[in-house]
Amino acid sequence: MLQHLQQSNDERMGVLQHLVEQTSDSVNRMAQTVNTLQQQIQAQNEAGGKIDQVSSQVQGLHDSVDELRSHITKMDKALQDIQSQLQNVNTQPAPAQGAAPQPGQQVQQSPPQPQAPPVGDLYQSGVRDYTSARYDVAIGEFSDVVKYYPQDDLAGNAQFYLGEIAYRKGDYPTAIKNYDAVLEQFPGSPKAPAAQLRKGQAELDSNQRDAGIRDLRSLIQRYPDTPEAAQARSKLNGMGVRITAPKPSAYRE
Repeated sequence: MLQHLQQSNDERMGVLQHLVEQTSDSVNRMAQTVNTLQQQIQAQNEAGGKIDQVSSQVQGLHDSVDELRSHITKMDKALQDIQSQLQNVNTQPAPAQGAAPQPGQQVQQSPPQPQAPPVGDLYQSGVRDYTSARYDVAIGEFSDVVKYYPQDDLAGNAQFYLGEIAYRKGDYPTAIKNYDAVLEQFPGSPKAPAAQLRKGQAELDSNQRDAGIRDLRSLIQRYPDTPEAAQARSKLNGMGVRITAPKPSAYRE
């Protein structure tokens, strides 16, 4: 039985390793495409052209890259689980033949753990419902991603889309709260620049001009080479506002 389990695990690990290699290649190709589009955005921005359409394409590609990275993480986790399972079997002592529980002895059973759908399935369902304007359903799915998988790379994305849904509904305070959650709880998320951009836009739309300008300037300073920073510069220029805050003049009596 041990040899059979060893052979079965070796086959499964081989398949998973092949999938990991394929997905890594896909991520690399997608990243190259994103870099190309970012160069196009910078060129169009310098020429004074419109960048909204290209920025939308970049956001879609970023989502695809994040999803592929999540798949890689899950496959790596599956490999680790298989290796741990095999190690436990190798180290577990064989039970004595004919051994039975002693009278009055209770067999310990681990309590059932609540099961959540895989993070990739939850996130993909949320994106589909979001793009189909089924916002109430998408809110539940994105909230479950954040609740059950707070350490997963897709949790920051899900938090961002909760802000997007609130923004589309015109609920700017909730949108700003969700964008803040991305910046504070998931600072390394690829959605962080977009979250700060959208936060600034939500503040401007809710007549918080000073706060909106401050967040757009902060975005340009923190993420200067991103497409979101290019949009922030364009927005500030259209408002007739300086890209950088003016230095306070020295006070003289």
